[in-house]
Amino acid sequence: QVQLAESGGGSVQAGGSLRLSCTASGDTASGLCMGWFRQVPGNERDGVACICPASGFPWLGDPVKGRFTISQDIARNTIDLKMNNLKPEDTALYYCAAGHLYCNSYYLPPVQKFGYWGQGTQVTVSS
Repeated sequence: QVQLAESGGGSVQAGGSLRLSCTASGDTASGLCMGWFRQVPGNERDGVACICPASGFPWLGDPVKGRFTISQDIARNTIDLKMNNLKPEDTALYYCAAGHLYCNSYYLPPVQKFGYWGQGTQVTVSS
């Protein structure tokens, strides 16, 4: 079993920055692809970013390209999502996700393929 522990998030004004971190732990936590999804009430969960140990090319959703970056510390089973130039439309509940799958700069697996999820952390951007 794998557990995901999220940290970061909070409230910021438009144009500001935040960082989210997620650490995977458990017997099979190593070697996982990990990423972030976000969801607002009434909408589906949308992919934000994904990164795999086997690939140096992370996937980033179009709305966040040029503003968000994702990095991975393979030894610590941790990913960081650095969010710059935040906009009010980035306001959402952000979920860390992980799975035994593959993503790269051209491909994000369907949300159902991610077998492990964090509790979610709120990001609120005010105008």
